[in-house]
Amino acid sequence: MARAYAPYSHYPVGAAAVVDDGRVVVGCNVENAGYGVTLCAECGLVSDLVAGGGGRLVAFVCVGGDGRTVMPCGRCRQLLWEHGGPGLLVETPRGIVPMTEVLPQAFDAQDLDVVHHHQEDNQ
Repeated sequence: MARAYAPYSHYPVGAAAVVDDGRVVVGCNVENAGYGVTLCAECGLVSDLVAGGGGRLVAFVCVGGDGRTVMPCGRCRQLLWEHGGPGLLVETPRGIVPMTEVLPQAFDAQDLDVVHHHQEDNQ
């Protein structure tokens, strides 16, 4: 959070997660004058994960500028699901919960497989 680049919102955010191999990956928000290309802290965290060799996230937390735990936005919940799945533990303002409570009925690769297999069956 201390390294966030937040000159527009003045709301620094930091994120950290434990990977299944024991590494800790981190990220911070990086704002942009073109607001649509601003990167959330979770984006940086996932980039750190992939650049560091990949793996699965097992525990995650995100904090705001005042140090309080904050919830990831919808887009970032999808990023976390992709790289942690249903068992990822997320620290929330209401306590630690699995990803299935943070993003119920998530869309993932299995949904794509269903369509792919359906298309193959119809050929």
